Amino acid sequence: MTAPADIRGGGRGLGLFWEVLVLWALAFGAIALATALGPAVPWLGRNVKAVAAAAFLFLPVVGMRRSGGTWDDLGVPDLPWRGREAARRFLVDLGWGLGVFALLVPPVVAGFYLMLWLLPDLPDWIRWWIPYRSAPVSPSLRFPDGMLLHVLDQVLVVALPEEVFFRGYVQTRLRQAWGAGGLRILGVRTGAYFWVTQLLFAVAHLGDLDASRLTVFFPAILFGWLRERTGSIGASIWVHAGSNLLLKVLEASSF
Repeated sequence: MTAPADIRGGGRGLGLFWEVLVLWALAFGAIALATALGPAVPWLGRNVKAVAAAAFLFLPVVGMRRSGGTWDDLGVPDLPWRGREAARRFLVDLGWGLGVFALLVPPVVAGFYLMLWLLPDLPDWIRWWIPYRSAPVSPSLRFPDGMLLHVLDQVLVVALPEEVFFRGYVQTRLRQAWGAGGLRILGVRTGAYFWVTQLLFAVAHLGDLDASRLTVFFPAILFGWLRERTGSIGASIWVHAGSNLLLKVLEASSF
């Protein structure tokens, strides 16, 4: 499995861009509507993540039916028990995911506690972007209640659907529409397709009605890089889920 070919060109490229924009708007609208109706319709409010997951998994199918392509073209790996190549792909993605996540843990933990230590002295315009309003209380390693459920939730309901849609569908389609670009980051060409994908990912999180969620743009750069570097979204799924779980452990250990 490799990065998608560059098939940009005139009306074809413009058509792919509008396809992406319309399907992204439908996904964002579904999330925002479910969030807004949540207080009035409690069952909907409790299942906003399920609404998002359904949109992110279904809408790429609409795009593929419209302009062609397969799950393989989007970098979605096959189930590992479906054959030797699928099993090999799974192990490669898992290796990349675990390796990159291991490198992330020390700076993320250090940055998290440095941020909380500095929090009382930060100017208001910076505090506005931080979802915490108090210093940690007796920090010590603790796991959130129902950790196994959190793992399943983050892998299957959050990371998998989001990576299928953004790094699989959106990033692939925009790369086909606009080309790979000339800026290289550690061996990966990151043109407009790359940065717009991560921006759309961040803006989609405003469906939670919390402006601090825009900061997900920065980890999205790593997810997008993994998609291009490995030719698969498998590694980005593992790192995405692992990053979210690490943050939950840090929060449970701090507050």
